[in-house]
Amino acid sequence: MDAKTLIAKRVAQELKDGDVVNLGIGIPTLVSNYIPPEITVFFQSENGIIGMGPEASETNKNPDLTNASGKFVTALPGAACFDSSVSFGLIRGGHLDVTVLGGLQVDEEGHLANWMIPGKMVPGMGGAMDLVTGAKKVIIAMTHTAKGHPKIVKKCTLPVTSTRRVDLIVTELAVIKPVEDGLLLKEISPDTTVEEVVQNTDAHLIIPEKVETMKV
Repeated sequence: MDAKTLIAKRVAQELKDGDVVNLGIGIPTLVSNYIPPEITVFFQSENGIIGMGPEASETNKNPDLTNASGKFVTALPGAACFDSSVSFGLIRGGHLDVTVLGGLQVDEEGHLANWMIPGKMVPGMGGAMDLVTGAKKVIIAMTHTAKGHPKIVKKCTLPVTSTRRVDLIVTELAVIKPVEDGLLLKEISPDTTVEEVVQNTDAHLIIPEKVETMKV
């Protein structure tokens, strides 16, 4: 199983029946492929839809129906479309159960940096600031390292997205929960060890006596 699939499958296990969920661009969009069939999750996109369905095929693309990444998507029966003010009202009003976002860095305080790489032309922060601040639960789905450099760091060197602490970090190596005292290592992937996770993490991890293995 490749790293992105593993991350998406593990994140999908965090979602519950009836949740209203926003998925960020990149790895988070893969999460919708692994929702257990016995539950119903309502996907919201900040550009104005709840009830977003799978990505559209070449034959059923609607130019007015895209996700936050600009990709053509479908709408499930009962879906609702609305303008950006209503969409951000939902986010800022605390009506989202979960948001899943990618990340460039997360630090020991659980702060996320996910919207700018100095000196490079990349998209802006989009709705990330609102999502991290407004959603009831914030899950970060990202690779553990980038070009060999740890993305879980002592202190973010990139601009932080919000002063709010995120709720969970899921990488291809580990599941880590930011808590009051730091970063708690909860699970490791089936193909790694605690030592490998520590070697690839530039932040102190709280390691309990027993660390569970991801069930993916």
